[in-house]
Amino acid sequence: MTSSYLIAPSIVAADFLHLEEQIALCEQAGADWLHVDVMDGHYVPNITLGPFLVETIRRATSLPLDVHLMIEQPERYLEAFTRAGASTLTVHVETCPHLHRTLQQIKDLGCQAGVTLNPGTPASAIEPVLHLADLVLVMSVNPGFSGQAFLPEVVPKVARLRAALDSLDSPAYLEVDGGISAETLPHMLDAGANVFVAASAIFHHPQGVAAGIQALREKLLG
Repeated sequence: MTSSYLIAPSIVAADFLHLEEQIALCEQAGADWLHVDVMDGHYVPNITLGPFLVETIRRATSLPLDVHLMIEQPERYLEAFTRAGASTLTVHVETCPHLHRTLQQIKDLGCQAGVTLNPGTPASAIEPVLHLADLVLVMSVNPGFSGQAFLPEVVPKVARLRAALDSLDSPAYLEVDGGISAETLPHMLDAGANVFVAASAIFHHPQGVAAGIQALREKLLG
């Protein structure tokens, strides 16, 4: 960790022909975590990575792997992603009818337990499980594809969840993902987020990965 604020490049936007090199560039530029989006083509309209590729990424880096399960019935795959090397497993409130149990299963497997909600889902949907969460993720785009436009109406939700976590004296990370760039990051920072996932702003930065991470870090350092 290079500061109290963390930057997590979203590996789904990397050039997979040169994946090991892209991961090394993230490490060299001071990335804190790698964010790994898992999509099943059912819950979200895209298909991305499974446990095998998470295991491959794990062998390429010592950075924490922040694995975001955008899949139906995620409880079926918790053990597989844990074995693959996930550090954090994050599930959607919308896909988990037994959310308390699922978060406890993640903890029992030795991972940090994360819970997330889509832009259209109110903060109240996850407030009953905040005491169990090691990470709370707020999506600022509808999940499925990188490169979407940031939804500013999500900012008050981040502020509400920051207040709720603080009222519990919770050490949980408050993470944001979706359209995060040097322009949008300050809004989420002011609202109380402390982990920032970025895809296109890092991997598609015109000056390269290191410049993308540096542009975000400069906003965090003020």
